[in-house]
Amino acid sequence: MRHYEIIFMIHPDKSEKSNTIVTNYTNIIKKFSGKIHRLEDWGKRHLSYPINKLKKAHYILMNIEISQKNIKKIENLFKFDDAIIRNMILSMKTAVLEVSSILKENNVESNKKESIVIKKIN
Repeated sequence: MRHYEIIFMIHPDKSEKSNTIVTNYTNIIKKFSGKIHRLEDWGKRHLSYPINKLKKAHYILMNIEISQKNIKKIENLFKFDDAIIRNMILSMKTAVLEVSSILKENNVESNKKESIVIKKIN
């Protein structure tokens, strides 16, 4: 079994179905005897450049452990899924368990916004 990091972008029109899409892929990974070490929903984010005239996409990050044969099957499923705009699968040396820097950054920004609102109220 090998470790992989998967980032995929969901079409913004299908963003409300992101939980269903993620659940579908987690079930597929478990069906292939894989393990999910980390699953993060980064939400809708601006793209660096337009993809198929889209300026935003819903980002999902997964760190999984699965066989090489089965990761090819998952890659093939991404290719033919209309909801997935882009995907990237990276091979990792070890399992990554800590929170990603992007999610940490989002939490820090949301805490700053909350403290600004509290300061304005007082």
